[in-house]
Amino acid sequence: MSKLAIKGGFKAVQSDPGNMFSWPIITKEIEDAVLEVLRAGKMSAIDVTMEFEKEFAAWHGVKYALACNNGTAGLHCAMFGLGIGHGDEIICPSVTYWAACLPIFSLGGTVVFADIDPETLCIDPDDIEYRITERTKAIVVVHYLGMPCNMDQIMEIANRHDIKVIEDVSHAHGGLYKGKLVGTIGDASAFSLMSSKPFACGEGGIMLTNDRQVYERAIAFGHYLRHPNSICLDDIKSGAGLPWGGYKYRMHQLSSAMGRVQLKYYPELMAEINKAMNYFWDLLEGVPGIRAHRTRKDSGSTMGGWFYCAGLYRPEELEGLSVSRFCEAVRAEGVIQCDPGVNRPLHLHPIFNDIDIYNQGKPTRIANCPVGVDVRQPPGSLPVSEAIREHTFRVPWFKHYRPKIIAEYADAFRKIAKNYEELLPGDTGNPKNMGGWGLSALGK
Repeated sequence: MSKLAIKGGFKAVQSDPGNMFSWPIITKEIEDAVLEVLRAGKMSAIDVTMEFEKEFAAWHGVKYALACNNGTAGLHCAMFGLGIGHGDEIICPSVTYWAACLPIFSLGGTVVFADIDPETLCIDPDDIEYRITERTKAIVVVHYLGMPCNMDQIMEIANRHDIKVIEDVSHAHGGLYKGKLVGTIGDASAFSLMSSKPFACGEGGIMLTNDRQVYERAIAFGHYLRHPNSICLDDIKSGAGLPWGGYKYRMHQLSSAMGRVQLKYYPELMAEINKAMNYFWDLLEGVPGIRAHRTRKDSGSTMGGWFYCAGLYRPEELEGLSVSRFCEAVRAEGVIQCDPGVNRPLHLHPIFNDIDIYNQGKPTRIANCPVGVDVRQPPGSLPVSEAIREHTFRVPWFKHYRPKIIAEYADAFRKIAKNYEELLPGDTGNPKNMGGWGLSALGK
């Protein structure tokens, strides 16, 4: 009888994982903090939120933090804060969640996608320069799945071309790039704090910046209750009183109350996740067909609390076995957190090619471009982004360091890789639409 569970053998994973994958971890201290706000009827006030902002900013060593109702709002505020508007372009990786770029449409701008690096899965700095035009206003970099981008090269390019950098840190809370916290390197940054994220406080987001102009414009955009006390720059003060964007983006104070407690314990929680995930990948070092998606131990960079943890797949080392068949066999071993692919490339979605969102008579992607300019990118234009789903797979995101259980999960991946020949017959290849626009049901 085959050793593989998919062929009738015993499963590699036998232990009950218990709360190994439960997240976020809700404590009595969190419950008490949330109940205090609830009982006081202060869910829509801003006093607790402003304390959370001060503490979050202090953690990152930046001047200003602006809490929002979700990470998408934080990115929207950052774009507006930086003055991005009609006819402007931003550069963004195609393999990411849509919130990193789609809010630009409402500001009258558009997005130009760059390819990704096949090892880091982050935006490829070498591809950015090809995308810069006289209309480029900012680069949106995404520290994808916890991996810090190559910020040295990106900032050099941005400074040389006098364009801004927005860091999307929604996957990388607490991560380091060469010893410096991600989210503190560009001109502004935004974090999603929703319940599936490493730093979780329910539904919420937060924007960071050291630029007072950016901060006050972001407040003017969607935080009108704060205008009297937070806006002091003359060119913004004259328009105070109503939200410039017509948005109401304040954070719900049940979330900010939870966030304040999370700040106390997140470094400890993050350290345990790092220990667990690195142990898992250490056990799989040298296994054919799979590679860890993680920072090098000697780089000074870290994955923060990790997110939607991934592996890099090398089918050529397993005689072309499809990643879909590989993941199917791993799941049969008891690892339910193993799916092929990552985000589908955004540049191929109809909303970036055909859809006229605002009834302007042409697709919104090009509606505000100069006459004769078409920034749409057809199939084949970003080859790494379009092929990466066949070379990536999801792995368990361990929240606790429990070596015995982690070893069982690692054994499942090793077992499949070592016995891959049994899976070659009947392998029908990868389906056309692997992955999802939001990775999975998790969303952002």
